[in-house]
Amino acid sequence: MDDVQEKLRILLDYWIEHNGEHEQEFRDWADKAASSSAEVAKQLQKAATKMASVSDELMKAKQALSKSKGGH
Repeated sequence: MDDVQEKLRILLDYWIEHNGEHEQEFRDWADKAASSSAEVAKQLQKAATKMASVSDELMKAKQALSKSKGGH
């Protein structure tokens, strides 16, 4: 695997994990905010859902990277 692909593999793993942490944090804060502001909670839940979507796309990129080098 060349340097760019190896770096991407490392970055994709990091980004996927990091996004998951943010997604959970958004959901936690949405729960905390719900009693004082339904709108804030709603927007945080929407942000968490979008973060999950981004993570799905990053996972697809990781899978494509693996396929491009014969599954390595």
